[in-house]
Amino acid sequence: MSTTRIGSPWHGLGAVLSKELADHLGSARMRLLQWLVVLTAAAALYGAIEGIRQTTASDPFVFLRLFTDARAPLPSFAALLGFLIPLIAIGLGFDAINGEYSHRTLSRILSQPLYRDALLLGKFLAGLAALAISLVCLWLLVMGAGLILLGVPPSGEEVVRSLAFLVAALAYAGVWLAVALLCSVAFRSASTSALVALGLWLFCALLWPMLAPALARAITPPDPATLLGGGLDMHAVAWQSGLLHVSPATLFNDTAITLLSPATRSLGPVFLSQLQGALLGSPLPLSESLAIVWPQFTGLIAAVVLLFTLAYIVFQRQEVRA
Repeated sequence: MSTTRIGSPWHGLGAVLSKELADHLGSARMRLLQWLVVLTAAAALYGAIEGIRQTTASDPFVFLRLFTDARAPLPSFAALLGFLIPLIAIGLGFDAINGEYSHRTLSRILSQPLYRDALLLGKFLAGLAALAISLVCLWLLVMGAGLILLGVPPSGEEVVRSLAFLVAALAYAGVWLAVALLCSVAFRSASTSALVALGLWLFCALLWPMLAPALARAITPPDPATLLGGGLDMHAVAWQSGLLHVSPATLFNDTAITLLSPATRSLGPVFLSQLQGALLGSPLPLSESLAIVWPQFTGLIAAVVLLFTLAYIVFQRQEVRA
């Protein structure tokens, strides 16, 4: 029997995307997640504004402090997003495919002139579009609240830096949406899919930062002579940094710190050569900040592509008959 495809494998992609996006935006699950994000973000934003009002107004990047300032017991707005974005992405994607299995609708959908390629990509793009709409609305709320409560407009560089952070947040959301989609393809049970995706997120966010230094020391034990002299073993530091950056959470945190705190000059050890000619605490130009975080942003995009490709391969090899 010939397996040659007839027509484009992306036929019907638009229909899948629009239908899934409408389902996401109108679902009670999405509204619950959105309210969770808005309420926690509002609390963090209130704490940041109270802190900013008590300090001098001479800061040229006062708007960026809305994202980075924290007031106990709440973390900063950017840190909260790093915690909540994976929850939203996993909530949107953990039952994308196995939900069709459980409702016995997948075989009927694929009996239409619709290939698996269009179905899987349409579901992924719909989830990403829903996340993008939510993040853009949240960004507009933050900028609007800052404009009203602080009484000063943001500078052009602040707007560009916050938009770059928004793009990085969307790439980070894409990673966890792809993880949820892969789990949805690999496991027929929606509960198992959700638990595995959440377990991976907790491992990357909480356990991996503690395990990576121990693994780095096991791979390249520090030189005792260097430690006694008060220096850094650069081989151990390089291994530790490389292992930490396997986690998408580390990539996103580094990107947020560099873009939203212009004085950040390096994401690793700072050497004297990097400080020559620099004023202490002076902000970096936007182009240099972007150059610092380009590897992290590229890593997030690469993780999205890799995880979606794995989900695509697994889905193409599955039996979908009722």
